[in-house]
Amino acid sequence: MKISRAKYCLLVIPFLLTSCFKEYKGKINIDGSSSVYPVTEAVAEEFRKIEPDIRVTVGISGTGGGFKKFLRGETDISNASRPISESELEISRENGIEFIEIPVSYDGMAIVVSPKNDFVDYVTVEELKKMWSPESQDKINTWKQVRDSWPDVPLNLYGAGTSSGTYDFFTEAINGKAKASRGDYTASEDDNVLVQGVSSDQYGLGYFGLAYYSENKEKLKLVPVKVDETSEAISPTKLTVESGQYQPLSRPEFIYVNVKSASNPHVKKFVEFYLANAAELAEEVGYVALPAAAYQLSLERFKNNTTGSVFENKSTVGANLLELLSNKE
Repeated sequence: MKISRAKYCLLVIPFLLTSCFKEYKGKINIDGSSSVYPVTEAVAEEFRKIEPDIRVTVGISGTGGGFKKFLRGETDISNASRPISESELEISRENGIEFIEIPVSYDGMAIVVSPKNDFVDYVTVEELKKMWSPESQDKINTWKQVRDSWPDVPLNLYGAGTSSGTYDFFTEAINGKAKASRGDYTASEDDNVLVQGVSSDQYGLGYFGLAYYSENKEKLKLVPVKVDETSEAISPTKLTVESGQYQPLSRPEFIYVNVKSASNPHVKKFVEFYLANAAELAEEVGYVALPAAAYQLSLERFKNNTTGSVFENKSTVGANLLELLSNKE
């Protein structure tokens, strides 16, 4: 039977309006790190299957941007690829925002170049510092200036924007101080932008979370890292990240839960669901699961409303996560 256009509209429009204006029993607002986004979005997708009447939104504004919203009380959960900073802790106290810090996965930061790059087989930490240090701005502009055996072609850099936790971690791990970096590079808080930039630039080099490399292996070439010239070149994998071999670019990643939000049954259920499924889903999206004991300790901290950061006045570079979670009172 042929349905007229007018009748079709009468049938379809009410359905569309009902879908657009669905009334949810609860809402969970999440924002923050683009690196943590793949894990949290994977958890949210699975959670929506069992709780379709709970609206879960996951945004990407970078770790710093996410914390700004979180510390204004605008979000329930903040994704973070670094621990909360001292200045952010001060704001949380001023604003009366208490939080529970929950590690959710390990990430080995990927150093990548274009597949068209045929001369880079590894890079040392010192060479990365030579590329990225503040002193290199306007001075180190070619690959040959970094290693004499490399060609005299432009060195085009792609990296995290200044609101990104990845930026903070990378600069601390490579340059020795968070936020210490040259500024003349292509920056973005959206790792997909960096993927596109490096993949289309024969002389580009970039860094971002391992999940974004895993999703784009056909577009990128992973560069192994040596601590120094005498050491072995190590690539980020489940084994090397979990064992701590991939240094200094292995890190934990987090969600931060507003304590007031945690009292809401749907937020509580979501966080407990997150911790029960994070190990499997983190590996599905290309990250590395934490030890089972870390998830259990985090669950206990959540159920006990244990607030504050185990990383206050501590660096994540080379940190023993289990020890920190166990010793926090």
